[in-house]
Amino acid sequence: MKIRKAKITDVREMHRLLNFYADRRELLPRALSELYENLQSFYVAEQQGKLIGCCSLQVTWDNLAEVKALAVDTQYQGKGLGTQLLKACLKEAKALGIPRVFTLAIRTGFFEKVGFRAVQKKEHFPHKVWTECIRCPYYPEKCIETAMVLDLGPKRKAVVPAAVTPTDLPMAVIVPSEPTTT
Repeated sequence: MKIRKAKITDVREMHRLLNFYADRRELLPRALSELYENLQSFYVAEQQGKLIGCCSLQVTWDNLAEVKALAVDTQYQGKGLGTQLLKACLKEAKALGIPRVFTLAIRTGFFEKVGFRAVQKKEHFPHKVWTECIRCPYYPEKCIETAMVLDLGPKRKAVVPAAVTPTDLPMAVIVPSEPTTT
């Protein structure tokens, strides 16, 4: 069995695997386009040329990354494959200098065993809630995920940029709210 970075030829199998679990409401569904757009963030596990697992690490801020889309083929579960995929993502997070990772898990037991702890989603990850969760068909009343965090190193205070005003943007980016005449 081999853990490696995902390739373009893996996307359709990743999609099949992830949506197998989404159909069972054990993961959130992933669009094929989302997997292509985020291919660089994925690791896959393969055995004899067959894709049998995947996991993604996506940087979300200067001190935070998210572990997403962890799935292992049912025939290969219980053999440490999920842990190996997660370790690949955590190793990358450490190499990038990211002190904390989080996940939104439906099944929390696996993540608890490797040191993640449950936290309040809205309190700890408001950016995630308002950029992604808000588009989820289960949000907010039927949310099926638990936010969990794992600290990898010394905590750093997030650098919050100052408010951006329209005058800070290049003119080509400013879109008038009303028609203009010249």
